[in-house]
Amino acid sequence: MTETVSSSVEHAAPAAAEPTRRQPRRGSHPRKPATPAASRPVREVHPVLAQLAQLYPALFGANALPLKRGIYQDLLAAHGEVLDKAGLKEALAIHTRSTRYLLAVANGTARYDLQGNEVEPIAPEHVFHAVVGVFKRKKPRDGEDLQAKLRHRIGQAFVRSGLSREAYMAVVQVRDAATQTALEEALNEVAEQDAKAEAVERAYVASGSGDVRAFADMYGMDARLVIRQLQRAKQLRAA
Repeated sequence: MTETVSSSVEHAAPAAAEPTRRQPRRGSHPRKPATPAASRPVREVHPVLAQLAQLYPALFGANALPLKRGIYQDLLAAHGEVLDKAGLKEALAIHTRSTRYLLAVANGTARYDLQGNEVEPIAPEHVFHAVVGVFKRKKPRDGEDLQAKLRHRIGQAFVRSGLSREAYMAVVQVRDAATQTALEEALNEVAEQDAKAEAVERAYVASGSGDVRAFADMYGMDARLVIRQLQRAKQLRAA
């Protein structure tokens, strides 16, 4: 049966045996074939980092978690017989400078021990410098305003810290002018938003509504935004 089918195909389309190839123009250069992804150089993983990823995949795997301070000593105490001291220092330095680890710190709220338990909050200055570090490595896409996004993220980190403007600027200890400018502009934007939040709270209280959604509808506002503003105003009063 197979021979019959294949012979029928061969006789049915004799003209399609081989398409006519175009001759290259004079002076033109043949295109180089695209480099397959498999042939691109692969970044080697530090051998100790590979060990750590096997021992603690939740901490050193694909999704990193912020590490507690003193994790080097904890690792030596737990695996000193199999982990090289110098190699462990190098591996931790590489890991904690990686973009994925900086993202984990920038987006996180706590540091973790080897058992995966939250043991301490991330200091506001560490969150701030992680945010700045991530944005310094980003390349803007067409029409993307990275500085505006950086200011927004700094503002979020500042609000999350619960510190006053003066206290926050004191702990983050900015050393370069560009980052200092971004910080000041971000805090100015937060101050403007806080003023609006306090104004909304005053209007809400004065309305006597008692219903946030009804109040938002009355003024043509987004109820979700009003809820966030009232929460922020309450936070400011408690500070």
